[in-house]
Amino acid sequence: MIYLAVGYVLGVAGLITPDPIRHAGALQLATEGALLISLFSVGLKLELPLLDRRWLAPFRLAFAAMAMTVALIAVITVYGFGLSVGAAILLGAILAPTDPVLASAIHSESGPAPDPTRFSLAGEGALNDGTAFPFVLLGLGIMQLHDLGESGWRWWVIDLLWSTAGGMLIGAAVGGMLGTLVIYLRTRHQSAVGLDEFLSLGVIAVSFSLAQLALASGFLSVFFAGLALRRARDFPITGTTPMTRSAGLEASPTNASTHSHHASGVMTRAVLSFNEQLERLAELAIVLMIGAMLPSMVLFSGLWWLIPAIFFVVRPVSVVLAFAGSKVPTHQLAALSWLGIRGIGSIYYLMFAIRRNIDDGLAQQLVTCTLAVVTTSIIAHGITVLPLLKWYASRNRGAAK
Repeated sequence: MIYLAVGYVLGVAGLITPDPIRHAGALQLATEGALLISLFSVGLKLELPLLDRRWLAPFRLAFAAMAMTVALIAVITVYGFGLSVGAAILLGAILAPTDPVLASAIHSESGPAPDPTRFSLAGEGALNDGTAFPFVLLGLGIMQLHDLGESGWRWWVIDLLWSTAGGMLIGAAVGGMLGTLVIYLRTRHQSAVGLDEFLSLGVIAVSFSLAQLALASGFLSVFFAGLALRRARDFPITGTTPMTRSAGLEASPTNASTHSHHASGVMTRAVLSFNEQLERLAELAIVLMIGAMLPSMVLFSGLWWLIPAIFFVVRPVSVVLAFAGSKVPTHQLAALSWLGIRGIGSIYYLMFAIRRNIDDGLAQQLVTCTLAVVTTSIIAHGITVLPLLKWYASRNRGAAK
């Protein structure tokens, strides 16, 4: 909230004046970089095996709840704003994804037994930046700004199915292979030691680039690369034993980084530490930029009901329907329903759409809606997140008794 306020002051004073329409290209690159850094960090933090049943919750949120959010926003803006079907789907896809950058403070901690709500929100924020992209393309395609293929085959096969599955597979392969290679070089040859910052940036760059070249989701690829890198394990050399504290594990990190029992842990911690620092800098820069863009908004009367509808109707309905038939406790559903934080992902997709040469009038309407929703989310969730999490923790303690 402080970054946002400072950015707004800088924008009003004319010191920073990013125009969301004229500067869409630069803003898209900036938000894309921030998202990639955050997605990789989330992947590194989540330790549960992918076949663990606890992954069902974030997948429900990122696929079912996200698709229903797009549909509900599209319906209410077609009838409430008079938007065309394509423009309404596009707006729904821009506003649907929750944000991994701004929600980093409530993300799941590392460990084999994460809090289910924090874990679900972290997984959702990482996954739905990739799963929203096909719906952005669908909206653009209906507006004749993207090739959907005859009868929509290209959208179904490439933009939806392959983009999702391919992104996951490519990221997992890149993260797993590079992580295993680095551990092997360190433990068997005492090389490739240090400079973990470049390992972090390299894995992000390679996984994202390969996915983009293969027409798959770069966002999903980077997230799954982080998951796979976290799971790259040591292969202890026969006859060796783990280092102990008395043997200098903490005092000699260089030795630990090449020890066959500890190399993967040292590598993961170093990469995560560097990435988290980048994530904080990216958060500062992007939220300042969002605040500086607020003076460019052209307010219209429909905002007074659209914003409450998204937070108090669309999000809760989507979450409840996505978890229909499950045994998720009511207080957990309540927390998930409120903590759908919108942020940098929405700004990225907004800039992506503007660069596809949409009509100037529609572009301005999308800019105003997106900035209004993101700003409201930063303020409303910023004020309520700590009290809500305290209430949630107390309900957890009560349920455990």
